[in-house]
Amino acid sequence: MTLKASLVQKIGNAIKEVTRNKGSTWWYTPHMAAASRAIAERIPLVDILLEVRDARIPLSSTCELIKHLSPSSRRIIILNKTDLSNHTQLKEWLKYFEQQKCLVFGVNSHNKDNIKELLNFLQARVRELPKISYGDQTITLMLVGIPNVGKSALANSLHQIGRISAAEKGRLKHALVSPHPGETKNISGLKIASHPSIYVLDTPGVFPAEILDAEVCCNLALTGAIRDCLVGEVELAEYFLSIFNLSDEYKKWAKLSLSGADDCSELERRHKRQYLTDHTQDFIVNKVRRTLFEAVSSFNGNLQDEEIMSQLIKAEFAVLHNAFNLPPDSDDYVRKVAGKLLNLYHTGRLGHYTLDLAPSNITKEVIL
Repeated sequence: MTLKASLVQKIGNAIKEVTRNKGSTWWYTPHMAAASRAIAERIPLVDILLEVRDARIPLSSTCELIKHLSPSSRRIIILNKTDLSNHTQLKEWLKYFEQQKCLVFGVNSHNKDNIKELLNFLQARVRELPKISYGDQTITLMLVGIPNVGKSALANSLHQIGRISAAEKGRLKHALVSPHPGETKNISGLKIASHPSIYVLDTPGVFPAEILDAEVCCNLALTGAIRDCLVGEVELAEYFLSIFNLSDEYKKWAKLSLSGADDCSELERRHKRQYLTDHTQDFIVNKVRRTLFEAVSSFNGNLQDEEIMSQLIKAEFAVLHNAFNLPPDSDDYVRKVAGKLLNLYHTGRLGHYTLDLAPSNITKEVIL
């Protein structure tokens, strides 16, 4: 068994145990159950359904609540966070969905040009609706999906760009955006276009009452859809490194190890001393990248072997201790390294990864 497979089993079992606890305050709470019912009741009433998925996990982030619905012009899959995914895999996924006759659009909700393209795409779909008129008619689109796929950020961006395009004045409304899953509590509407008026409904993220697939659990946890406290940061960081060490991402940093990164001006040295423990600073991120490159490229051994991969990850934690400028005698340094490492992964600063590989022989019923 590989280390990745072993971690999948360990992390998956931990999450599945939580899902089986019907009194859990972290999983399928009464609030989420009520939200699921409210969304289900609203679905027949909206004009277009936008299922938002995480582009890093297009399969694992499927919204079970609408999985039974057939592909149609009234249902669009939005692959969000494309800036964090592997670009080659993203193209494969988009191609796959199109082959399955699904309307699909890949988007980075923080890229204005990308949002403009999405808005134009949605307005074109609205014009295709039967009996559409340009009078006082109001069109509603509803965002649905699991927690933390970026529904609220997407709603805000569409609202902002749509408001500017329509030259509408007045106080700008916002949906609550948080890096933590489960922050959106109610269904709220934001206007994104005029003539006809188009509103997008932002909804709370919802999970099914139970998830049985261990790898899906791991992918949801690593991408932030499930809170770290359900699994543990150290285990998640190990899971990430088990993926990273077998990827080609570290090879992109080869020149960093030869670049003389420590040669800098006095002003830059003062800046580094001031932000010595801020792992988000570019000079520390580059140090982390260089450290990981040297650790992997100099390691000899079969990384498919669980024990050998464990040895490499243990060595990486040790050298990252120094790369993150943690004190030599820092207590619980493994947990601190894990937290900083996961933060850099979540923000895309340690490469681009798609955890669900584009399928070649998965049936339509499974994927949709």
